[in-house]
Amino acid sequence: MNYQIQEDGSMPTLITPHGEHSISAILFDKDGTLLEFVSLWGSWGECFLVRFSRQLKEHGLEFPVQHLASLLGTVHDAEGRIIDYDRNGPLAMGTMNDLYAILSWQGYLLGLSWAESMELTDRCRQEADALMEQSKPVRPLPGLLHFLDGCAAEGIPLAVVTADETAAAENHLRWLGIRGYFSAVIGTDQVERGKPFPDMALLACERLGIQPAEAAVIGDTNGDMRMAKAAGMAVAIGIASNAAAEAAPAAATARLGATSSPAGVNAAATVLATGSSRAADTRPARSLLPDADCLVQSYAELGIGRIAR
Repeated sequence: MNYQIQEDGSMPTLITPHGEHSISAILFDKDGTLLEFVSLWGSWGECFLVRFSRQLKEHGLEFPVQHLASLLGTVHDAEGRIIDYDRNGPLAMGTMNDLYAILSWQGYLLGLSWAESMELTDRCRQEADALMEQSKPVRPLPGLLHFLDGCAAEGIPLAVVTADETAAAENHLRWLGIRGYFSAVIGTDQVERGKPFPDMALLACERLGIQPAEAAVIGDTNGDMRMAKAAGMAVAIGIASNAAAEAAPAAATARLGATSSPAGVNAAATVLATGSSRAADTRPARSLLPDADCLVQSYAELGIGRIAR
């Protein structure tokens, strides 16, 4: 279904620093690709970890603070704020059920029954989700809106393929004001296997009415790149922006909600202000995204044009 072909026979082209690619559609990851990862998930993670530790203390248990950063794959500053994340870690690549299982397992290891630990994790989830709904801590990546406008101007159908659940992804896109750009939103709850398997990409192409070889994938983890390869996509573009440099003010609103009382402040200081067991990831982008066909720092390096067929 090549309805983007114009009367002069030209096709949409994705212009990258490493060449041009004739495409019929683009599939985007969400977190770290459309929205700044730390702006949303740093806020969520801080809120969840504070409440998780607080709930454990109410059961007479204490989670070792030195393990908090490695629990989800986050990088904390000296004040306990999440400033970066492991792009190959559970917060970046796992499903929400993966994250809940990790946290429930920790409660079980500390002495709770599995049922008690699951209930504790679910209470923390509800509190963190409610705070996110209230504060809506999302920001688009630099240059994203201009790039989406360029895609829309050329009539290129777009879809989102995310490890998040579909309903949550729909909310986040609406918070950003960009839901209208996308013809399909595919969450991990719609497929049997999530990233790095091809299922979401293939379903998105089916919904858009195109062949996988006609689509580009843009993402920020190697799971996105491997999904693109497994699905036979035309090109896999890695967004390799420095999240740590952009993250300083990211979670301020949600942190205020998490620590709005003296008790909350003390809990946050006690629980999180310990630094990280991981240093900010300074490895070359190529080593983080080895399966990308092309790496860019921002959308300013990408463009949309047309080539004659």
